Amino acid sequence: MSRESNIKYFTEIKVKKPSEIIIKQIQDLISSGVLKVGDRLPSERSLSERFKVGRGHVREALRKLEFCGILRTNAQSATVVANVGENALKGLIQNVFELEEKDLESLMEARAVLEVYSAQLAAERADELQKEELKKSHEDFKIKVSNGEWGLEEDILFHLKITEICGNSVFRTMIGLIAPDIISMSQERGSCREGRANITLQEHEKILQAIINGDPKAASLAMQEHMSESLVSMVRSVPSWAVKNTTYVEKTFLK
Repeated sequence: MSRESNIKYFTEIKVKKPSEIIIKQIQDLISSGVLKVGDRLPSERSLSERFKVGRGHVREALRKLEFCGILRTNAQSATVVANVGENALKGLIQNVFELEEKDLESLMEARAVLEVYSAQLAAERADELQKEELKKSHEDFKIKVSNGEWGLEEDILFHLKITEICGNSVFRTMIGLIAPDIISMSQERGSCREGRANITLQEHEKILQAIINGDPKAASLAMQEHMSESLVSMVRSVPSWAVKNTTYVEKTFLK
């Protein structure tokens, strides 16, 4: 057997984020019965000190668990285990971990659907103040790009501003949940290839103008074009084995 022929027996090492480890700990405590329905969790500050991580990681973990129905915030602003029944709770926990084991295709599909419709709604609903705020967000990204930077965070903030303007709190929450993963995946895979930032800037400009003009159809089409180009960039930055359904992605996004 040649030196390289046995490479297939080695598997990729996946380094978990602090928020994922926190979610796993909470899952284990619920599954083992240490945490029961109605039990209050310690404060973000206490958990942060106990885990020895920043509060942002704790907040991200709790937000995901609350969004999926495992935790809830009561009238006293305390975070408690949701009262949804033991079997349902186990099912919800499993769903969270299926989401945590993200594949590129699923993330791309979800983001595209949310972003396109958010842009359409934003064009229908944006008032003058919101349009000015979106312009400012676009300018922040433009400054980063002009300085030769990727501007990933400013890119995402532009999209988050659109979901805020669209007026649908569920869309805003869902995009907010996957935004950190979009940033980390882009950084890890180097999908911001040379010249991509300038192209993204041009695509943002089209979306911005459509929203300012109050043209839902143009906003939707511009966002669809932007999502397609972003997905092409992401897919081409990874080997085919990293995408569960390569044929689907090629047919859908690499036309």
